[in-house]
This record gives sequence, structure tokens and C-alpha cells, in this order.
Amino acid sequence: MIFQNPQFFLFFIFLAIIIVLRKGFFSKNDSKLLFSDFSNLQDFFGKRGQFKIIFLNSIFFLMISLIIIALARPTKTFSEEKIEVQSIDILLVLDISSSMLAEDFQPNRIEAVKLSAKEFINNRKSDRIGLLVFGKETFIQCPLTIDYIVLNSLLDEITVIDPQFDGTAIGIALATGINRLRTSTSKSKVMILLSDGSNNAGSIDPIAAAKIANENDIKVYTIGAGTNQAVTRIPNRGLIKNEIDEETLKNIAKETGGEYFRATNKNSLNEIYNQIDSLEKTSVEIEYFSSRRELYIFFLIPAFLLLIVFEILNLIYFKRIE
Repeated sequence: MIFQNPQFFLFFIFLAIIIVLRKGFFSKNDSKLLFSDFSNLQDFFGKRGQFKIIFLNSIFFLMISLIIIALARPTKTFSEEKIEVQSIDILLVLDISSSMLAEDFQPNRIEAVKLSAKEFINNRKSDRIGLLVFGKETFIQCPLTIDYIVLNSLLDEITVIDPQFDGTAIGIALATGINRLRTSTSKSKVMILLSDGSNNAGSIDPIAAAKIANENDIKVYTIGAGTNQAVTRIPNRGLIKNEIDEETLKNIAKETGGEYFRATNKNSLNEIYNQIDSLEKTSVEIEYFSSRRELYIFFLIPAFLLLIVFEILNLIYFKRIE
């Protein structure tokens, strides 16, 4: 509660002065009357009479105090805060070709990528995030959602693609992602494409797909994952060789206004996701609403009622002689 006219509280000083003067100066200069018999005046000049006077004065001063508070205009302010979150639609596009089993990331590339992606997801607050995986073919693992528990659960289920779908079709992955994001009404649409190979499958050129992404206001961040050496042999799949086409990934990012990153271990991969997280922050618009309610009436009405009581007691009860 605040007071719009606090200067009226100065009247309490004058009220205190009046009380002091009444008790000090005027009480000592009261007129004296002589009575031969004052038995009928016992109620007025004895303890009972003193109580009546104190009671009547208390009502008077309480009434004046309430009027002073009402003049000070007490008000209560009610504030409301409306928060509008401009969410970002983010699609994680992960390469799950057999080369993602390489062990230059611990325990291997695909598991390290899943852990880093989880950390990225958990750092977001209100964005819709989807998950797309690709090899020679592309699969929607999870549509855009704000249910991060379900998203992380589906992320856990990712494994390298079956041998019949093995390959790296970056162009098709981009086209599928564009198809998912192009109808979004979000203020910002982002793809984070991670691959450890080069486009060796599919009929769609990655750069052509990037141009379409740009036309649909979709920004693509690309990550090249892995070291420049053969690191392990996978049973029934032979020796895994690293063939990251960095030039293509850089051009995809440049074409769409994104950035290209190179991750050679788990730590650098975490740092890359953190960088992207800081680059794509959700914007929050906050509007404040305030309303004010006048409270003087809650003091003025009791003061008016006390005035009525004061007059009734003063004119009828305290003037009566038994």
C-alpha cells in the first residue's frame, strides 16, 4: 500500500500537540464550582465519569486519524507481468552411417554425439526441437516438440543405420529437414547438421538444398565430426575411413547464414554445441501491466460512522443525568 498525498500525515503532529495541550494547559485552568451535595454528579466526576470522557475523546481522535489517512489517499497497486516467448524451431540432423562407430570419440562417435546433443537439448527452455537421422535414406526420429524427456528418450534409441541403408545422403537430409521446417511460423528456424563423411548417396545436391533452405529462412549450422585418419575396423563392414567433405559443409553453412564447425573429440563437440546454443538464444518479450485501487473509502466510511457514534453518545448518553 502506498499513499498519494503523504503530506497530510503532518496533521498527526498538530493532533499530538492538541492532545498535549488538552492534558497540560487546559486541564490546569478548568473553572471550579462548589456543590453542597455532589452525589448525583458521581457518575460524571468519579472514575466512571473519567472513563466516559477518555472513551469519548478516543472516539474523536480515532475519527480524526482515519480522516487524515483518507486524505493521504492510500492506494494499492496490482502488477501483472505478461511474458511472450519467441521460440526457435531447431532440427537436429545426425549422420548415422557406419563410420559413426569410429572410436576417435569415446566411446565412439555416435555415442559421443548423442551425449552432446542431450546437453544441448537440456540447455534450451521453450524451443521446439526435432530429430532427423540419415544414411542413404532419411528418417524422422522425433518431430518438433517441447517434450524434451521424450526427445531424449528417442535420442537414446539411435544406432548406426542398417547395412542396406548405409551411406551419406546430405542433400536428401537437408531437403527432408526443409520440408519439416518450411511451414513453421516460428521467428527463427534452425538446422544443426552433423556428418562425418561426404555426400555419396541420393539425387539431391547439398548446395542446391542449401539454397532452398535459405529461401525458406532456414539457417543451417554444420559440424564435421572425426579425425583425419582410419581409426577402427567394424565387423562385416570393413575399415572405417574418415572422408569429411569440409568444403561442402562450409558452403552449406555459408549459403544459409550459419556457421561451420569441426569437432575432433568429445570436448570440442561439446564446445561447438555450446557455441550454437549461445548464438541461437530465445528472445523473450516482457510486458508489465499495473492497476491502482483507491483505498481511502475504507478509512472514510469508518470515520463517518464514528462521527455518528460520537454525536449520539455526546448528545444523548453522556448528557443524561440519572
